[in-house]
Amino acid sequence: MEEILSVQNLTKYFVTKKGIFSSSEKIIKAVDGISFSLKKGEVFVLAGESGSGKTTTARLILRAIEPDSGTVFFDDVEIGKQSKNLDKLRMQCQIIHQDPYAAINPRMKISDIIMEPLEIHKIGTRQERKKMVIDALQEVRLEPAEEIYDKYPHMLSGGQRQRIVLARALVTKPKVIIADEPVSMLDVSVRAEVLELMRELQEKHGISYIYITHDLSTARYLGQRIAIMYLGKIVEVGPIDEVLLHPRHPYTQALIDAISEADPENLNRYKEIRINEPLDADVYQGCRFRSRCPYAIEKCKDEPPLDEVGKDRLAACFVKID
Repeated sequence: MEEILSVQNLTKYFVTKKGIFSSSEKIIKAVDGISFSLKKGEVFVLAGESGSGKTTTARLILRAIEPDSGTVFFDDVEIGKQSKNLDKLRMQCQIIHQDPYAAINPRMKISDIIMEPLEIHKIGTRQERKKMVIDALQEVRLEPAEEIYDKYPHMLSGGQRQRIVLARALVTKPKVIIADEPVSMLDVSVRAEVLELMRELQEKHGISYIYITHDLSTARYLGQRIAIMYLGKIVEVGPIDEVLLHPRHPYTQALIDAISEADPENLNRYKEIRINEPLDADVYQGCRFRSRCPYAIEKCKDEPPLDEVGKDRLAACFVKID
């Protein structure tokens, strides 16, 4: 399958103060030399807990913030800060944000919210844009589209607002959509509806998704390949069923252990999560997960490379996990 997006050795460090009254600084390695590719028509999942660098990675890809180093290729063309291809990337690579309330301007009509990308990229006449907006509303099943067109965000539910965000992403007919925790703030009752809609649209239009989440159950529902991130590093990559059913990194194992079970017979059964209380150690020395890993050995004081551990499988761990 042909690649649509390639990320190579992407790095972003932030310098922060150690405390309010401290003059000393510390470096946060938000994204630290990560590489992955996205194939045409694929759903690639970036998973990990909060602070692992998932959203920063998305912002780096779209050049919302500048990387310290590394390259991004879109449609086999390198995207740089001053690149003439940056506009093409931003038109054909759209993002869906986590919070449907903060993602759209409450003072704008729905029509203007969805039409905004068309105006920015100078696509079509005013009449053509109106038709594109109506079509996008129908695509995300907001009916009657003509009535929704003239409404304001406060007149819609959270699920409907997230569909508006999805319609705005779709209206430019993108090749890639970055979905950043798109259902985490929605009621459980509407999450499945939005995920199913996203999957149908992906299959219908051949869109490639980068699906960012900490929820491995929704990741498995939507995704095909997955990369697990921890403290700015990718620690495991592979086909999603293989990774989630047979994890090869202790952190992936701990994430899976933390998933609650739906079986009512097991509600009172103690479930061990294979993770230790963090040691007082520099997390950027050696393996990032070393201070919390129950399998850590002396060699883990060195940084493990992301190596092959099976067919289409990569893991950054010196210890063999079965």
